[in-house]
Amino acid sequence: LANTCFDAVSKIGWPESRIILSQTAIYLANSPKSNSAYMAINEAQATVKKTGNLPVPLHLRNAPTKLMKEIGYGEDYKYAHQYDNNFVELEFLPDKLKGTILYDPGNNPRENETRKTLKKRWKNKYNY
Repeated sequence: LANTCFDAVSKIGWPESRIILSQTAIYLANSPKSNSAYMAINEAQATVKKTGNLPVPLHLRNAPTKLMKEIGYGEDYKYAHQYDNNFVELEFLPDKLKGTILYDPGNNPRENETRKTLKKRWKNKYNY
């Protein structure tokens, strides 16, 4: 939205663009705020710094060769788009990090809906 506003302001010019600027500022000031994504990416980066380079789970690895298939690459992988609601209950983190929670939805109406969706999908796995 900010880039679109900037683009419109640069094309329209002053003083007409003051309306676009004020509408954008008001919209953004009144939009829901959360730092949950910020906290999640910080947690993910801290986890990587702490644990280092961990192996990708075998079921997520591509198996372009016969040898890779034989040693289990891609085995038991489920393509989410072939399942209800495009969701599969698979572990996507390395084995050493199984069950790690990186994202915790905030306590606001929008993220409470996200929490409900996560609970419905993951049941009690991550205590949403």
